[in-house]
Amino acid sequence: QVRLAESGGGLVQAGGSLRLSCAASGRTFSRNAMGWFRQAPGKERDFVAAIGWSGVSTNYAESVKGRFTISRDNAKNTVYLQMNSLKPEDTAVYYCTADASFGSRWDAPRFGYEYDYWGQGTQVTVSS
Repeated sequence: QVRLAESGGGLVQAGGSLRLSCAASGRTFSRNAMGWFRQAPGKERDFVAAIGWSGVSTNYAESVKGRFTISRDNAKNTVYLQMNSLKPEDTAVYYCTADASFGSRWDAPRFGYEYDYWGQGTQVTVSS
């Protein structure tokens, strides 16, 4: 059974940092794109960041560019999201996602329909 398990969320003051991790199990995603989305209360799930299989291609939402960094360790089947200079508007449940396409996914998709597996989410709360 495929599972994506997020960790690293929590409560942090504005200006602080958190590092989210997403460990995949049940299959390898070393040749697939992976990403992060987030959903704030009462809002739709929004794209945050994505990374192609090699790590060369990355994509970020405008609101997090320059503050968040996505990376991956294919040997560990894990993707990370380093979040710096956090703002109260970053408060949300953060979801890890992975695509399941055949072949090597070089690009870093921004849309939820491009992905096939989703984690349960981890809460990030930024206090002002």
